[in-house]
Amino acid sequence: MTVTGPIDPAALGRTLPHEHVMVDFVGAEAVGPERYDRAEVQSVVQPYLDDLVAVGAQSMMECTPAFLGRDPVLLRTLSMATGLQVVTNTGYYGARNDQHLPRHAFTESADDLAERWSREWREGIGETGIRPGFIKIGVDPGPLSAIDEKLVRAACRTHRQTGLTIASHTGPATPAFEQLRVLAEEGVDPRAWIWVHAQSEDDTARHVEAARRGAWVEFDGYEPDQTPAYVQRLTTLREHDLLDRVLIAHDNGWYSVGEPGGGDVQPYTTLFTELLPALRQAGFTAAEINRLVTANPADAFSIRVRSR
Repeated sequence: MTVTGPIDPAALGRTLPHEHVMVDFVGAEAVGPERYDRAEVQSVVQPYLDDLVAVGAQSMMECTPAFLGRDPVLLRTLSMATGLQVVTNTGYYGARNDQHLPRHAFTESADDLAERWSREWREGIGETGIRPGFIKIGVDPGPLSAIDEKLVRAACRTHRQTGLTIASHTGPATPAFEQLRVLAEEGVDPRAWIWVHAQSEDDTARHVEAARRGAWVEFDGYEPDQTPAYVQRLTTLREHDLLDRVLIAHDNGWYSVGEPGGGDVQPYTTLFTELLPALRQAGFTAAEINRLVTANPADAFSIRVRSR
């Protein structure tokens, strides 16, 4: 489900599964569209998206959640202007010590939150008519707090109602495997869940274990100076015949609301211009690279209920 409507998963093409167009870190109580000018954001970000299309990318999952700067209208405008297929999300972000959670997230039940998020799927976000294509949540490092566990349960229940995949800002292995426990309790298959920022966990054995369970393991902090580390991580999963459980991205962009000119926006292209050539040099086949950038995102973000 893109911001301009539904497409066949096969039409996604070469896809970045985790990037941002705009983010506002001011906090849930102050965030809002009055804090920025859409035309200015478009003028700053569009050249970077044009560059991305020029290197052969066709789609992007825009991972900025509600109360952190999500703007589906801006995303639709940019998609139509660039030809890039953009997918937005539903869900809430409990990382950064809960400062981006609205007050009702603390008082409502997991079922209440799931109904809010499922309503966005059924009816569109606000009055825009734009529907989300996945669920984005976030948790803090360490054992899951009560609010973070509630967000995970709400995401599971939303998935069971909508078929939307859960992308969870996670990082280290401890909260990752606690979330896998919650998924099991909620009857959701790990194939419906993405371990976002898995590169923050140094123990590659945990990546292998999560992938073997069926989870998507996402290495999404790529920068050119990290090429050897990314090649090694991907080689490890390849050696265990688990490349079909891996996603790769930059976690880049973005226009930073409140900073002059949007701050220091980073390109979305280096994965294609630096990492993929390095993988070819390391012996990855064209089919394996196609799996990483085309087949896996299409599978991960296909809308279907994955229960167990």
